[in-house]
Order: sequence, then C-alpha cells, then structure tokens
Amino acid sequence: MAAIFFLDGVAVASWVVRIPDAQRALALSAGTLGVALLGAAAGALLAMPLAGRLVARYGSRVVTCGAAVLYAATLALPAVAPSFPFLLAALILNGAANGSLNVSMNAQASTVERAHGAPIMASFHALFSGGGLAGAAIGGMIAAAGIAPGMHLAAVGAATIIVTIVAWRFLYPARFEEHPHEEATAEAPPQGRRLAVLGLLAFSVLFAEGAMGDWSAVYLRDVAGAGPGLAATGYAAFSIAMALGRVVGDRLTVRLGATRTVGVGALVATAGIVLALWDTRTRAIAIGFGSVGGGLATAFPSVLTAASRVPGMKAGSGIATVATLGYFGLLAGPPLIGFVAQVTNLRGGMAVVGVACFVTALLARSLAERQPTPLPVQRAA
Repeated sequence: MAAIFFLDGVAVASWVVRIPDAQRALALSAGTLGVALLGAAAGALLAMPLAGRLVARYGSRVVTCGAAVLYAATLALPAVAPSFPFLLAALILNGAANGSLNVSMNAQASTVERAHGAPIMASFHALFSGGGLAGAAIGGMIAAAGIAPGMHLAAVGAATIIVTIVAWRFLYPARFEEHPHEEATAEAPPQGRRLAVLGLLAFSVLFAEGAMGDWSAVYLRDVAGAGPGLAATGYAAFSIAMALGRVVGDRLTVRLGATRTVGVGALVATAGIVLALWDTRTRAIAIGFGSVGGGLATAFPSVLTAASRVPGMKAGSGIATVATLGYFGLLAGPPLIGFVAQVTNLRGGMAVVGVACFVTALLARSLAERQPTPLPVQRAA
C-alpha cells in the first residue's frame, strides 16, 4: 500500500511538470489549457461516488488495483494528444481513474490502519507527498534532458502497473472490510449529519490547500515584491512543511488524539496566515505559509479516517462522499480567492484562507470517535 501511495504522488507530479510541453505542442492559450485541466477535475468528481459504490460492493483491493492500472495506462495519453478535443478526453479519463484511485486506496489504507491498531493514515499521505517531490525533481531533470513527455510518462505508468501487480497479494480482500460490530446505534449521530460535517471539514482543509498551491507565489510576487525565484519559496515552504508534518503526524495523533492534533494545527495555520498578512517581508510570508502546511498536515488524513468509520457505513462509501465534498473545496479555493482579491486586494483574498483554517479548527471536534476493534493481520491471496 505504501508503494501505491508513493507512486501515485510520483505519477501526478510527473504529469504536472510536463504540462508546459503539452501546452506548447498544441499551441494552447492559458485559458484553453485551463479548460482542459478542468477536465481532469470533472472526471475525478464524476468518478469518486461511483468508486465508493464499487468499493462497497467488491472491496477496496479490487478497485485500488484496477484504478491504479487504468490511471497508469492513461498517464501518457494527454502528452501525446494530437488536438485539444483529444487532450480534454484524455484528461477526463485520466482524472476519473485518479479520482477512483484516491477513494479506493484511502479505503484500503483505512483497513490497513485498523489492522495496525494505531493511526497511520498521515504516513501514507506523507508517502504521497514524498512521491510528489521526487516526481517533480526527477521529472524536471528528465524534461531538461530533452526526453519526450510521452516516453517519460509511459515509463512512469509502466512502473506503476508492475508495482500494482506485485502489491495485489499484500492488500486486504473485501471480507476484512466488513464491520458488523460497528453498526449504527441510537447514540450515534445520523450518518447524513456526520458525513455533512466531515465533508464541510474536508472542504475547508482542501480549500486552503488549493488556494496555497495557486496563490502563494503570486502573493509573494505582488505583495512582497519577490522575484521569480524567491516567489517560489512560499509554496516550497508550504509543501515541505506539510510533508514533514505528515511524517510525524501519526505519532502526534496517537499522543494527542485527532481532534486536538487537527484543531491545534489548524490554529497554527491560521496564525501563519495572520503573520503573512501582517508582515509582508518575504521571510515572514514564507514562515507563515510553512505554518499553514505544517498545521494542516494531518487534517485531511484524519478526516478520511473518520469518514471510513461512520457507524453502519462501508469505508469506501464514507470516504467517497467526504472526498468528493473536499474536492469541491480544492476547486473552489483558487477562483474564490481571485474574486475576493479583485473586489478588495490580494491580502483580502488571502485572508479568506485564514478563515478556512479557522473553520477547520472549529470543526476538528467532529473527529472525536470511539476506537474500532483492530482487524487480524493475516492476508488472503
């Protein structure tokens, strides 16, 4: 399971660094490229609920491996698309496969976490972050060497398929995802209400993450007057702090609990935005953005763990619902920041990120739950 998370990060980053090549190959304007990239998001949003139903019916092992193979097989298609319609279709298909993979691999990770008997979801997401950093670094070197993007992405896809085939026998089959001892009780909150609160929490977390990804460099450039090199330090600080926070996040969750870890972390993230708004020097902004990454590091993994344990609901269904709502936040963040910045200024736009972080802190109490009975550790081929 760890290898699948890592390679998914590698694959996503490998495509990201080759997007400029695809844009140049088809002579696309920035606006047209943006429309094409929305195709991947649309594909993911359409596929996530379906993936949840498939996981509930067939188990996360089957869907994880199937989605990983489909994602790997379609990874190079956008890079070799001969026209815009083909590029859009390729990105919709690739996005649907990756959205399905995100739901199913997190459902499988929740089963592994139950067998482990302690929080490990943040560690899986740390591997995804590490894979993203590795994929970006290696992909940049490959692109600089002049290797065609289609060949580069096909190689990453082939490696992912091989690892997925090997990983099959190590994943938990569907019968380990049955939890008859965790049926809904009269004391438990209604499923719909709990999923709505967790979905709102996921929305606020990914809203902040998406906004940081798209606006951190712009904020440093326009507010702090940083050059292109220094402008990139804001997102670099955010990404590295988030990866490091996920490395230690599980130990913090064991010691403090998910509610306190996410709640305190979200307050740290809020303070980071306040610092970036108050002190507009490059160093202060980078520290503030790093605080956002570190503060939110465990939030989304903890939300997914909670969604996988809604009483009376299969893990895949809960994760699919919450992840889909969270994904809307990821998509809504960047344009909403732009709208607020247009009406006020960029500092006003970035203040909305602080509001999202504070909402995350307020909703962290929804993560409180009783600990589930650990699963047996044996596998079945």
